[in-house]
Amino acid sequence: MTTTQTDHNALQRRGICLEWATTGWNLMEVFVTIGLGLAAGSLALVAFGLSSMIEVFASTVVIWHLREGRNPAPHRTRLAFKLISTAFFALAVFLFVTSIRSLILGLHPGESPLGIAYLALTAVVMFTLAGFKRRTARSIVSGPLEAEARMTFLDGCLCIGILVALGVNILFEFWWADAVAALGIGMFAAREGLESLQNSRDTFRNT
Repeated sequence: MTTTQTDHNALQRRGICLEWATTGWNLMEVFVTIGLGLAAGSLALVAFGLSSMIEVFASTVVIWHLREGRNPAPHRTRLAFKLISTAFFALAVFLFVTSIRSLILGLHPGESPLGIAYLALTAVVMFTLAGFKRRTARSIVSGPLEAEARMTFLDGCLCIGILVALGVNILFEFWWADAVAALGIGMFAAREGLESLQNSRDTFRNT
């Protein structure tokens, strides 16, 4: 179904607003989760806060791309896909390094009731934003926005993974669950990075 220019402009503005909302939440997330993590001695919460900065970068790229209008220049779309793939790879590397380090050193995640509550709220926010972004991206046929929506979805998955890991650590003292969950999400991030890179190449071949 094709959209009129007016509808497209409205959806485009919605996409930009969703990205600004994601950016604002993630900037707050950096300070809140790192602060809670340091207070509780939880590497998981600190790492989660640091990873939020990567999504801020990805959201900034999509805002830049959406502002181009209905028919962005192909080279801008290629660059947007490349930058988003870089963000995915950075997230994957970050998760791999922190997780492997945690497993090697035998680091136990600290307990933080406030951190657990904040992660639960963040998961709801990220999954909601990801759903709206995906629908908006498909309506205006924006590949970069849809790719970034998957990163937002992964952010929600990371919240759930850390929540489960903290929970099983409290109940069963499975200290390694946190690192294993992060490793799994890192693999998904790497796969999404490869897909975004392939989309960049496809855009180049189609121009």
